[in-house]
Amino acid sequence: MMERQRSFGFYALLTLISWLSMLGFDLFLHGGLLAGLYKQPHPFLLSPERSFALIPLGYLSFLLLAILLVWLITRMALQGWRRSAIFALQVGFLIWGSFSLGLISISTIPLALLAGWFIGQTVEMGIGGAVIGIGLKSPKLGRLFFSVFGFIIVMVILTVVLQNVGLIFANESF
Repeated sequence: MMERQRSFGFYALLTLISWLSMLGFDLFLHGGLLAGLYKQPHPFLLSPERSFALIPLGYLSFLLLAILLVWLITRMALQGWRRSAIFALQVGFLIWGSFSLGLISISTIPLALLAGWFIGQTVEMGIGGAVIGIGLKSPKLGRLFFSVFGFIIVMVILTVVLQNVGLIFANESF
């Protein structure tokens, strides 16, 4: 099947929407599921204040990953959300697996935190890939944008619930 010609603006918007979906899940991952692992000081981690100030740099790193996924998925002409999500999960597994092995070799990162990052960031890539797959089958991206916006709202609500109901692993030690 021949890929229809799309404008740079379409791909830029698709990248932005994919990135936003990744950020929504990232908030849930780190602010909800893994929040307890950040509560106790550890020499591997920056102080909470310093980490919070540097969050935008982490988010920019995900923008680069969203750009990579859009580029690879369109170059490979993958069709549909499922194929794109599976491919993005595979890419995420390789990227975060490599990153994790590198961190183990040079740092004192707690294994629970590393495992959470590896699994969570791999899933995050899969979510971004699914969004890209949906977008590539859509003539316009408005509906996808609002769906991702809804997803972000759900992630924020779940994060707040996890933090306030005490379901996070607050007593987890390194």
